[in-house]
Amino acid sequence: MIPAILQRVEADGHRVFTGAWNINLVGVRSKERDQAGDLFDDWIHVVFQTGDGAWVDLAVAATVDPGVRWMASPMRSEGAAVMAPGQYRGLWELGLHKGKIPALVQVGPCRYYRDNNRDKILNLDPATGGDGIIGLNLHPAGEDSQRIGLWSAGCQVVAHQGEFEIVLSLCRRSAERYGPRFSYTLIEE
Repeated sequence: MIPAILQRVEADGHRVFTGAWNINLVGVRSKERDQAGDLFDDWIHVVFQTGDGAWVDLAVAATVDPGVRWMASPMRSEGAAVMAPGQYRGLWELGLHKGKIPALVQVGPCRYYRDNNRDKILNLDPATGGDGIIGLNLHPAGEDSQRIGLWSAGCQVVAHQGEFEIVLSLCRRSAERYGPRFSYTLIEE
């Protein structure tokens, strides 16, 4: 039986990837919209089947939202980038974040919002965004990060570097069979 997180992905009308080491990357945005604590209060799941067909669901603490610093003072005048919920096929491939940190880098388009009122409440208004490739990568924070801080201006960020390294090693194993591109599904809690 597939894990509950993938049952939710299917219920939302998205594809679930099956087969040994065929990675499903699923982000879960917390229903908490007040970012004042600047906390890693979201989850990223890496869900796959092993060679014998057993399912594994590795869930790691993350943020799928920009940190307070970038919400208050966005990099772009239109506002901080916030990925919209949905499934994005072929969104990422193995690469380097900012040219130096091993990561999954955006190579396919996604929908996004722009939060530009410079407060600490995450605004998810479809009228403010667009579709495209805007550099929303999946990468790690520091060794033991407790706050988002400058780690995310809109990227999906795993709180602990060691956990991200496990995620990346699973992605590399998957890439050996299925190629270097990865789909991502972002859902709401």
